[in-house]
Amino acid sequence: MNFDDPISRQGTHALKYEARQRLFGSASVQPLWVADMDFAAPPAVVEALESRARHPIYGYTEQDAELFHVQVSWCQHRHGWSPDEIHMMLVPGVVPSLYAAVAAFTQPGDAVIIQPPVYPPFFSAIAEQERRVLENPLCCVDGRYVMDLDHFEVCARQARLFLLCSPHNPVGRVWSDVELHALLAICERHDVLVLADEIHADLLLGGTRHTPLAKLAPHRVITAIAPSKTFNIPGLGLSTLVAANAMHRQQLQKVFDHWHVSVYNPFSQTAFIAAYQHGEAWLDALLSYLVNSRDLVLARLGEVVPTVRSTCPEATYLLWLDFSALGWSDKELQQRLVKVGLGLNPGPSFGQGGQGHMRLNFAAPRYQVMDAINLLSKL
Repeated sequence: MNFDDPISRQGTHALKYEARQRLFGSASVQPLWVADMDFAAPPAVVEALESRARHPIYGYTEQDAELFHVQVSWCQHRHGWSPDEIHMMLVPGVVPSLYAAVAAFTQPGDAVIIQPPVYPPFFSAIAEQERRVLENPLCCVDGRYVMDLDHFEVCARQARLFLLCSPHNPVGRVWSDVELHALLAICERHDVLVLADEIHADLLLGGTRHTPLAKLAPHRVITAIAPSKTFNIPGLGLSTLVAANAMHRQQLQKVFDHWHVSVYNPFSQTAFIAAYQHGEAWLDALLSYLVNSRDLVLARLGEVVPTVRSTCPEATYLLWLDFSALGWSDKELQQRLVKVGLGLNPGPSFGQGGQGHMRLNFAAPRYQVMDAINLLSKL
């Protein structure tokens, strides 16, 4: 578990590296953009996959009876939440779950609430299915993002579904119980269903506590959870939806059946089970490493380019950097960053509030991240 050791991803067709020329016009920028980590997965996961790979048949696979059990045990241990296994369904990923929820619970022309700046598929899951994106923008107050609940209530009067990002990507907020109770009260008043994307729930930094929304209102909330971000196995593409309402599960299953989407393969659930059963020590070490990296990066950022500000993420391994004081257009900002050798996510792709911002993934060996921050002095 030495996270300082560099691991070459050459020859693995890693999107993070292979897409650099297409996205940034340069194959040599440091890729601190897409949200996967440049760290080896937990040893137990690697060993489990190697063991399964030694069996020479990789045919159609049924669900392992242990799969939901180990995930429930994990949720109880880490978050004090014990979802009923009967309420759980396997799906091919959290992004497909966003699309499925919009398809299952709304009709073309219906409004769906999101809170920008937010992960881009929140937009596309709505717009690409001919629904109306209804934005309830987050507000940055003294460098920390909060919800505009008064405006959220205005939106709730028009909507049937709300897509919540918790913890939030890209601003790194872990929503408080007060905020979550207030959201749910509004959703109850206006009969708005909530899909809670909680894929980053395990990546809590510096003693923060995540409250699963369904723990507060199980029949109002459908929860998307996965080991993919937690244990750096997103390429294996397996996650879980938790829906206490049987009709909701039936509607979601109908959508996935219609899409003829394969849920899992012989390797995905092997990694899933091994991660939840044996990955906790690795995760605890990772979180300690990420907290130290976050704090060092923020301190160095203030020394190198004090005009560039950042939120202090309470969860995730993502920094939301504000370059707006430099006065450049988003296009110019992107060009200047590429010129000094950095490939970051452009803020406008996260919607309203993203102008003048960039998202930086600091889940890489610390010396590489610090080198990247030092490059900002050349802007």
